[in-house]
Amino acid sequence: MAYLFTSESVSEGHPDKVCDQISDAVLDALLEQDAKSRVACECFTTTGLVLVGGEVTTRGYVDVQKIVREVVKDIGYTEAGVGFDADSCSVLTALHSQSPNIAQGVDTGGAGDQGMMFGYACDETPELMPMTLVYAHKLVKRLADIRKKNPKLMPYLRPDAKSQVTIEYEGRKPVRVMNVVVSTQHAPDVTQKRIRQDILDHVVPAVISEEMLGSRTSYFVNPTGLFEIGGPHGDSGLTGRKIIVDTYGGRAPHGGGAFSGKDPTKVDRSAAYAARHIAKNIVAAGLAAECLIQVAYAIGVKHPVSINVQTFGTGIVPDTQLSKVVHTLAEEGGPIDLTPGGIIRRLDLRRPIFRKTASYGHFGRNDKDFTWEKTDLVKVLKKEVS
Repeated sequence: MAYLFTSESVSEGHPDKVCDQISDAVLDALLEQDAKSRVACECFTTTGLVLVGGEVTTRGYVDVQKIVREVVKDIGYTEAGVGFDADSCSVLTALHSQSPNIAQGVDTGGAGDQGMMFGYACDETPELMPMTLVYAHKLVKRLADIRKKNPKLMPYLRPDAKSQVTIEYEGRKPVRVMNVVVSTQHAPDVTQKRIRQDILDHVVPAVISEEMLGSRTSYFVNPTGLFEIGGPHGDSGLTGRKIIVDTYGGRAPHGGGAFSGKDPTKVDRSAAYAARHIAKNIVAAGLAAECLIQVAYAIGVKHPVSINVQTFGTGIVPDTQLSKVVHTLAEEGGPIDLTPGGIIRRLDLRRPIFRKTASYGHFGRNDKDFTWEKTDLVKVLKKEVS
């Protein structure tokens, strides 16, 4: 049966992503000084203002003002008079210590909160990610790369941007891109006609394979007609508001917990990474063409209260058998130990690596620091299934 599916992404200059990056930059700075820092850092931004708050327990110290301004500058908000820039924005801080009620459960190795987390993988792209999301991420990343590395090509670009890709599927197979939506913030001295032509000439062809495009593909570039007012001046931003962009573009469920600003004792983040690691390795091992892993925790308890494996009929063995394999390997001290401490050790998560996760997705990235993307479980999974 033919059907359409759509995913979206946003650039690093989107106000929500500005907040995600600030939250993770604070986390990284604290982990660099104290690897056992407990951090739950939230951020809010609007015209001329950044507010950083949350709970922190650490032996380190960070200059929040300095971090905020460095992140905002690196993103590209450096132009005075547009409503938001690194030098003139106000920065307010409201950080305090973590609740001792929560700490007493985490100190003994338990999960930092209750909740369910999901990991997903599919074989339709080399990244083992949904093609709609891969293309959507790459479109806005391409805009950022042009803006920062080759500004003469599109000199009017500003940091805020969004993308959306719709693909027609036949069964599980993606057959053609039906719609491409790109909205990019721009300087006032450029025509929409030029922006559209530049997107079609320099952005889309660099990202989407030619065989996936055709006469039936529709392009929507800055559909409202103008996008001069953007970033926090155009819309407020908040940490954790782009969880579907961060994960699987709507192709898989989400437990609800955001990632950015949270240290790895928070299973909202670490267990979601661990679940992706398992799902990706199952697909990479050829045990299924599509895999969804759900894990769930109780606050203060070390072991997951449930583990669920689904392959949507694509597994080479029944899901019940694959589920037993995962349960066996996930025992404490096992190859895929799913206790909070086991995940942290196995994926080496007490490092300042998190700001780079805060834009263009937490999954499907070719980066050595993204340890949850390694396919190092393939052999052990194949052996257990055989």
